[in-house]
Amino acid sequence: MDERERLTERFEEHRTHLRAVAYRMLGSVSEADDAVQEAWLRFNRADTGAVENLGAWLTTVVARVCLNVLRSREQRREEPLEAHTPDPVISHDDGSDPEAEALLADSVGLALLVVLDTLTPAERFAFVLHDMFAVPFEEIGPMIERSPAATRQLASRARRRVKGVASVPAADLTRQRRVVQAFQAASRGGDFDALVALLDPDVVFRADRAVGPTPAPIVLHGAHAVAKGASVAAERVRFTQPALINGEVGLVMAPRGRLFLVLVFTITDSKITEIDVIAEPDRLRQLDLAVLDA
Repeated sequence: MDERERLTERFEEHRTHLRAVAYRMLGSVSEADDAVQEAWLRFNRADTGAVENLGAWLTTVVARVCLNVLRSREQRREEPLEAHTPDPVISHDDGSDPEAEALLADSVGLALLVVLDTLTPAERFAFVLHDMFAVPFEEIGPMIERSPAATRQLASRARRRVKGVASVPAADLTRQRRVVQAFQAASRGGDFDALVALLDPDVVFRADRAVGPTPAPIVLHGAHAVAKGASVAAERVRFTQPALINGEVGLVMAPRGRLFLVLVFTITDSKITEIDVIAEPDRLRQLDLAVLDA
Protein backbone atom coordinates (compact mmCIF):
# COMPACT_ATOMS: atom_id res chain seq x y z
CA MET A 1 0.00 0.00 0.00
CA ASP A 2 1.48 3.37 -1.02
CA GLU A 3 1.37 6.51 1.14
CA ARG A 4 -1.68 8.03 -0.54
CA GLU A 5 -3.70 4.83 -0.15
CA ARG A 6 -2.71 4.68 3.51
CA LEU A 7 -3.81 8.29 4.08
CA THR A 8 -7.10 7.68 2.28
CA GLU A 9 -7.80 4.60 4.38
CA ARG A 10 -7.09 6.47 7.62
CA PHE A 11 -9.37 9.33 6.61
CA GLU A 12 -12.21 7.07 5.45
CA GLU A 13 -12.32 5.46 8.88
CA HIS A 14 -13.58 8.80 10.20
CA ARG A 15 -15.65 10.10 7.26
CA THR A 16 -19.07 9.07 8.65
CA HIS A 17 -18.37 10.77 11.96
CA LEU A 18 -17.04 13.92 10.28
CA ARG A 19 -20.08 14.14 8.02
CA ALA A 20 -22.36 13.82 11.05
CA VAL A 21 -20.54 16.68 12.79
CA ALA A 22 -20.65 18.87 9.69
CA TYR A 23 -24.32 18.18 8.97
CA ARG A 24 -25.40 19.12 12.47
CA MET A 25 -23.26 22.24 12.29
CA LEU A 26 -24.53 23.35 8.90
CA GLY A 27 -27.89 21.63 8.34
CA SER A 28 -27.08 21.03 4.67
CA VAL A 29 -25.94 17.82 3.00
CA SER A 30 -24.03 19.61 0.25
CA GLU A 31 -22.32 22.04 2.65
CA ALA A 32 -21.48 19.20 5.03
CA ASP A 33 -19.88 17.22 2.20
CA ASP A 34 -17.92 20.33 1.15
CA ALA A 35 -16.66 20.76 4.73
CA VAL A 36 -15.55 17.12 4.89
CA GLN A 37 -13.80 17.50 1.53
CA GLU A 38 -11.97 20.58 2.83
CA ALA A 39 -10.93 18.59 5.90
CA TRP A 40 -9.57 15.89 3.58
CA LEU A 41 -7.50 18.46 1.68
CA ARG A 42 -6.08 19.87 4.90
CA PHE A 43 -5.36 16.36 6.15
CA ASN A 44 -3.41 15.66 2.96
CA ARG A 45 -1.29 18.80 3.41
CA ALA A 46 -0.61 18.31 7.13
CA ASP A 47 2.01 16.24 8.88
CA THR A 48 -0.11 14.01 11.11
CA GLY A 49 2.53 11.44 11.91
CA ALA A 50 2.76 12.57 15.53
CA VAL A 51 -1.00 12.92 16.04
CA GLU A 52 -2.10 10.45 18.69
CA ASN A 53 -5.88 10.85 18.27
CA LEU A 54 -6.57 11.33 14.58
CA GLY A 55 -10.35 11.30 15.07
CA ALA A 56 -10.17 14.23 17.48
CA TRP A 57 -7.75 16.07 15.19
CA LEU A 58 -10.04 15.65 12.18
CA THR A 59 -13.10 16.64 14.22
CA THR A 60 -11.33 19.88 15.14
CA VAL A 61 -10.44 20.54 11.50
CA VAL A 62 -13.95 19.98 10.15
CA ALA A 63 -15.44 21.96 13.06
CA ARG A 64 -13.22 24.94 12.24
CA VAL A 65 -14.26 24.74 8.58
CA CYS A 66 -17.92 24.71 9.63
CA LEU A 67 -17.37 27.65 11.99
CA ASN A 68 -16.07 29.72 9.09
CA VAL A 69 -19.19 28.85 7.09
CA LEU A 70 -21.46 29.77 10.02
CA ARG A 71 -19.70 33.10 10.50
CA SER A 72 -20.02 33.83 6.80
CA ARG A 73 -23.75 33.10 7.02
CA GLU A 74 -24.08 35.44 9.99
CA GLN A 75 -22.54 38.29 8.00
CA ARG A 76 -25.20 37.90 5.32
CA ARG A 77 -28.04 36.85 7.61
CA GLU A 78 -30.58 38.76 5.57
CA GLU A 79 -30.00 36.60 2.50
CA PRO A 80 -31.24 33.09 3.44
CA LEU A 81 -34.90 34.05 3.86
CA GLU A 82 -35.99 35.55 0.57
CA ALA A 83 -39.68 36.27 0.10
CA HIS A 84 -39.81 33.90 -2.87
CA THR A 85 -37.47 30.94 -2.67
CA PRO A 86 -37.51 27.91 -5.01
CA ASP A 87 -39.93 25.17 -4.05
CA PRO A 88 -37.55 22.66 -2.43
CA VAL A 89 -39.70 19.75 -3.57
CA ILE A 90 -39.36 20.77 -7.20
CA SER A 91 -36.00 22.48 -7.45
CA HIS A 92 -32.67 22.01 -5.71
CA ASP A 93 -30.39 24.30 -7.61
CA ASP A 94 -27.32 23.09 -5.70
CA GLY A 95 -27.74 19.64 -7.24
CA SER A 96 -28.56 17.87 -3.98
CA ASP A 97 -31.20 15.18 -3.65
CA PRO A 98 -34.24 16.45 -1.69
CA GLU A 99 -35.33 12.91 -0.79
CA ALA A 100 -31.90 12.04 0.61
CA GLU A 101 -31.74 15.32 2.47
CA ALA A 102 -35.19 14.75 3.95
CA LEU A 103 -34.18 11.29 5.17
CA LEU A 104 -31.06 12.67 6.80
CA ALA A 105 -33.05 15.51 8.37
CA ASP A 106 -35.51 12.94 9.74
CA SER A 107 -32.66 11.05 11.37
CA VAL A 108 -31.34 14.20 13.06
CA GLY A 109 -34.60 16.04 13.66
CA LEU A 110 -35.70 18.78 11.30
CA ALA A 111 -36.95 20.94 14.16
CA LEU A 112 -33.53 20.70 15.81
CA LEU A 113 -31.85 21.91 12.62
CA VAL A 114 -34.27 24.83 12.43
CA VAL A 115 -33.63 25.87 16.03
CA LEU A 116 -29.87 25.47 15.61
CA ASP A 117 -30.09 27.89 12.70
CA THR A 118 -31.42 30.57 15.09
CA LEU A 119 -28.32 30.37 17.31
CA THR A 120 -25.21 32.46 16.96
CA PRO A 121 -22.26 30.65 15.33
CA ALA A 122 -20.48 30.35 18.69
CA GLU A 123 -23.59 28.98 20.44
CA ARG A 124 -24.23 26.43 17.73
CA PHE A 125 -20.57 25.44 17.66
CA ALA A 126 -20.39 24.90 21.43
CA PHE A 127 -23.73 23.09 21.66
CA VAL A 128 -23.17 20.71 18.75
CA LEU A 129 -19.64 19.73 19.71
CA HIS A 130 -20.34 19.32 23.42
CA ASP A 131 -23.93 18.08 23.65
CA MET A 132 -23.95 15.94 20.52
CA PHE A 133 -20.36 14.75 20.25
CA ALA A 134 -19.07 15.03 23.84
CA VAL A 135 -16.13 17.28 22.99
CA PRO A 136 -14.89 18.85 26.26
CA PHE A 137 -15.32 22.59 26.76
CA GLU A 138 -11.57 22.81 27.34
CA GLU A 139 -11.05 21.77 23.71
CA ILE A 140 -13.92 23.80 22.24
CA GLY A 141 -12.99 27.09 23.91
CA PRO A 142 -9.70 27.75 22.10
CA MET A 143 -11.38 27.19 18.72
CA ILE A 144 -13.71 30.14 19.34
CA GLU A 145 -11.27 32.12 21.51
CA ARG A 146 -13.33 31.69 24.68
CA SER A 147 -12.54 30.30 28.11
CA PRO A 148 -14.02 26.92 29.06
CA ALA A 149 -16.45 28.68 31.42
CA ALA A 150 -17.62 31.07 28.70
CA THR A 151 -17.97 28.17 26.28
CA ARG A 152 -20.07 26.31 28.83
CA GLN A 153 -22.39 29.34 29.06
CA LEU A 154 -22.75 29.44 25.27
CA ALA A 155 -23.81 25.78 25.22
CA SER A 156 -26.19 26.37 28.12
CA ARG A 157 -27.90 29.26 26.32
CA ALA A 158 -28.21 27.15 23.19
CA ARG A 159 -29.64 24.26 25.20
CA ARG A 160 -32.35 26.47 26.68
CA ARG A 161 -33.27 27.72 23.20
CA VAL A 162 -33.40 24.19 21.78
CA LYS A 163 -35.65 22.89 24.57
CA GLY A 164 -37.96 25.92 24.62
CA VAL A 165 -40.96 26.30 26.92
CA ALA A 166 -44.43 24.95 26.18
CA SER A 167 -47.25 27.47 26.68
CA VAL A 168 -49.84 24.79 27.50
CA PRO A 169 -49.97 21.89 30.00
CA ALA A 170 -48.31 18.62 29.02
CA ALA A 171 -51.67 16.87 28.49
CA ASP A 172 -52.81 19.60 26.08
CA LEU A 173 -49.47 19.42 24.29
CA THR A 174 -49.94 15.68 23.82
CA ARG A 175 -53.42 16.22 22.35
CA GLN A 176 -52.13 18.94 20.05
CA ARG A 177 -49.33 16.72 18.85
CA ARG A 178 -51.71 13.86 18.14
CA VAL A 179 -53.97 16.10 16.04
CA VAL A 180 -51.09 17.76 14.17
CA GLN A 181 -49.44 14.44 13.37
CA ALA A 182 -52.77 13.05 12.17
CA PHE A 183 -53.15 16.10 9.90
CA GLN A 184 -49.61 15.58 8.63
CA ALA A 185 -50.23 11.89 7.90
CA ALA A 186 -53.58 12.52 6.19
CA SER A 187 -52.08 15.30 4.05
CA ARG A 188 -49.11 13.19 3.04
CA GLY A 189 -51.37 10.27 2.17
CA GLY A 190 -53.93 12.39 0.35
CA ASP A 191 -56.67 11.04 2.64
CA PHE A 192 -59.41 13.61 2.05
CA ASP A 193 -61.94 12.04 4.43
CA ALA A 194 -59.40 11.85 7.27
CA LEU A 195 -58.54 15.52 6.73
CA VAL A 196 -62.18 16.56 6.86
CA ALA A 197 -62.65 14.58 10.06
CA LEU A 198 -59.79 16.50 11.73
CA LEU A 199 -61.11 19.92 10.72
CA ASP A 200 -63.80 21.98 12.39
CA PRO A 201 -66.67 22.60 9.90
CA ASP A 202 -65.92 26.34 10.10
CA VAL A 203 -62.13 26.04 9.96
CA VAL A 204 -60.22 28.99 8.50
CA PHE A 205 -56.99 28.58 6.52
CA ARG A 206 -54.69 31.56 5.93
CA ALA A 207 -51.43 31.65 3.98
CA ASP A 208 -49.34 34.79 3.60
CA ARG A 209 -48.10 36.21 0.30
CA ALA A 210 -44.74 34.44 0.43
CA VAL A 211 -46.39 31.02 0.41
CA GLY A 212 -47.68 31.48 -3.18
CA PRO A 213 -48.57 30.70 -5.86
CA THR A 214 -50.56 33.94 -5.99
CA PRO A 215 -49.09 37.34 -5.01
CA ALA A 216 -51.98 37.89 -2.57
CA PRO A 217 -52.60 36.09 0.74
CA ILE A 218 -54.76 32.97 0.51
CA VAL A 219 -57.81 32.50 2.72
CA LEU A 220 -60.01 29.39 2.69
CA HIS A 221 -63.15 28.70 4.74
CA GLY A 222 -64.77 25.40 5.63
CA ALA A 223 -63.51 21.86 6.13
CA HIS A 224 -63.94 20.70 2.53
CA ALA A 225 -62.14 23.68 1.01
CA VAL A 226 -59.27 23.45 3.50
CA ALA A 227 -58.96 19.67 3.08
CA LYS A 228 -58.79 20.09 -0.68
CA GLY A 229 -56.07 22.72 -0.29
CA ALA A 230 -54.11 20.47 2.07
CA SER A 231 -54.32 17.63 -0.43
CA VAL A 232 -52.89 19.87 -3.16
CA ALA A 233 -50.01 20.81 -0.84
CA ALA A 234 -49.25 17.19 0.08
CA GLU A 235 -45.76 17.32 -1.49
CA ARG A 236 -44.77 20.19 0.76
CA VAL A 237 -46.22 18.56 3.85
CA ARG A 238 -44.02 15.52 3.18
CA PHE A 239 -41.03 17.67 4.09
CA THR A 240 -42.36 18.98 7.40
CA GLN A 241 -41.84 17.88 10.98
CA PRO A 242 -43.58 18.79 14.25
CA ALA A 243 -41.99 21.48 16.40
CA LEU A 244 -42.90 23.89 19.17
CA ILE A 245 -43.96 27.19 17.61
CA ASN A 246 -44.56 29.91 20.17
CA GLY A 247 -44.96 27.17 22.77
CA GLU A 248 -47.55 25.08 20.88
CA VAL A 249 -47.35 22.22 18.40
CA GLY A 250 -47.02 23.10 14.74
CA LEU A 251 -45.15 21.99 11.63
CA VAL A 252 -41.92 23.36 10.20
CA MET A 253 -40.47 23.00 6.72
CA ALA A 254 -36.76 23.66 6.32
CA PRO A 255 -35.04 22.57 3.09
CA ARG A 256 -31.27 22.34 3.60
CA GLY A 257 -31.81 23.17 7.26
CA ARG A 258 -33.03 26.72 6.57
CA LEU A 259 -36.52 27.66 7.72
CA PHE A 260 -38.86 27.98 4.73
CA LEU A 261 -42.34 28.03 6.23
CA VAL A 262 -44.35 26.98 9.26
CA LEU A 263 -47.90 25.80 9.84
CA VAL A 264 -49.46 27.16 13.03
CA PHE A 265 -52.60 25.41 14.29
CA THR A 266 -55.42 26.47 16.57
CA ILE A 267 -57.02 23.35 18.06
CA THR A 268 -60.23 23.27 20.07
CA ASP A 269 -61.74 20.04 21.41
CA SER A 270 -59.39 17.98 19.18
CA LYS A 271 -60.58 19.80 16.05
CA ILE A 272 -58.46 22.18 13.99
CA THR A 273 -60.24 25.54 13.86
CA GLU A 274 -57.49 27.65 12.26
CA ILE A 275 -54.37 27.02 10.19
CA ASP A 276 -51.89 29.81 9.50
CA VAL A 277 -49.11 29.17 6.99
CA ILE A 278 -46.26 31.64 7.44
CA ALA A 279 -43.39 32.11 5.01
CA GLU A 280 -42.71 35.85 5.02
CA PRO A 281 -39.16 36.35 6.34
CA ASP A 282 -40.04 39.06 8.87
CA ARG A 283 -42.84 36.96 10.34
CA LEU A 284 -40.66 33.84 10.52
CA ARG A 285 -37.97 35.72 12.44
CA GLN A 286 -40.50 36.70 15.09
CA LEU A 287 -41.46 33.10 15.89
CA ASP A 288 -40.15 31.31 18.95
CA LEU A 289 -39.15 27.85 17.72
CA ALA A 290 -38.05 24.88 19.81
CA VAL A 291 -37.66 21.12 19.58
CA LEU A 292 -40.66 19.01 20.55
CA ASP A 293 -39.58 16.29 22.97
CA ALA A 294 -40.06 12.72 21.80
